[in-house]
Amino acid sequence: MEFTARQIADLLGGLVEGDPESRVSALSKIEEGKPGSLSFLANPAYTPHIYTTEASIVIIGKDLKLEKAVSPTLIRVTDAYASFAQLLEMYDTIRKNKSGIDSQVFIHPDAQIGKDVYIGSFAYIGKDAILGDRAKVYPGCYVGENTRIGNDTTLFAGVKVYSDCTIGQDVRIHAGAIIGSDGFGFAPADGGYKKVAQIGNVIIEDHVEIGAGTTIDRATLGSTIIRKGVKLDNLIQIAHNVEIGEHTVIAAQTGVAGSTHIGKNCMIGGQVGIVGHIKIADGTRIAAQSGVGSSTSENEILQGSPAFPIGEFKRSYIHFRKLPGLEQEVRTLKQKLKDLGNENS
Repeated sequence: MEFTARQIADLLGGLVEGDPESRVSALSKIEEGKPGSLSFLANPAYTPHIYTTEASIVIIGKDLKLEKAVSPTLIRVTDAYASFAQLLEMYDTIRKNKSGIDSQVFIHPDAQIGKDVYIGSFAYIGKDAILGDRAKVYPGCYVGENTRIGNDTTLFAGVKVYSDCTIGQDVRIHAGAIIGSDGFGFAPADGGYKKVAQIGNVIIEDHVEIGAGTTIDRATLGSTIIRKGVKLDNLIQIAHNVEIGEHTVIAAQTGVAGSTHIGKNCMIGGQVGIVGHIKIADGTRIAAQSGVGSSTSENEILQGSPAFPIGEFKRSYIHFRKLPGLEQEVRTLKQKLKDLGNENS
């Protein structure tokens, strides 16, 4: 799509300096701007690029003073970064505003399909599945039987949602994520292990985002639950019967073992390991690469493996880094004591 400087300025409530009919059809960083692209300048460190960029239109702050003439048409706004973010969101919405059902799709006759949905090629919609209005199912997705997908929810390419799961409204699940796979349940038997049937499901509430390659296991009994507003990064493992509270965010490569309950408004860094059957209290923050083996208190900040309060961790780490020098001092003191003893004998 192509837009003029005048149209963009009207949309943002900005003022045009230069050619109001200048046209753009792409977005770019200011240092990589090309003719026909729209860029922005918010960080003062990038100001020199305004004089060399080839972008056709640049959004800048209304108070920015330029030292010399520039070639792009300028749009002056109150907050250049916020305005560009607004355009990015609109562009993303337009780009992903797909509708229609491709011909190479399997939809079970007993499935219910809402209005204005998009279903891409080679998607599979199982028996008694329900797709809400404006739901989007990208190519190669699998929606199992008796699974419910809410209004305005998007499953990107290759997402697999097993049977009996429930996904709320305005949920985004990125490519390759798997929802409802079997929990890791095995019982020792005859020198080996016998699989325990996993007959529960996964419930994902409204406004959740789940990153690419993340897996959320179904419950053994009952439900694995992801509460509203949760944001999960890529490559996260959520085990069976876990519950994650509202608006908690978890970074990549974290693993949460079975039956652990994570509270609301928690922040969990990358590569964190959390054991099963514990409670992570509301507001807990856990630094990257920590290992959590016991329940936490509200608003506690943890680091380390095993994790403990971050203030204690930092004080301990200072001493840990000094261990080689402390060891040498001990050796020196021991030798002096030994020499003193020899002198007195």
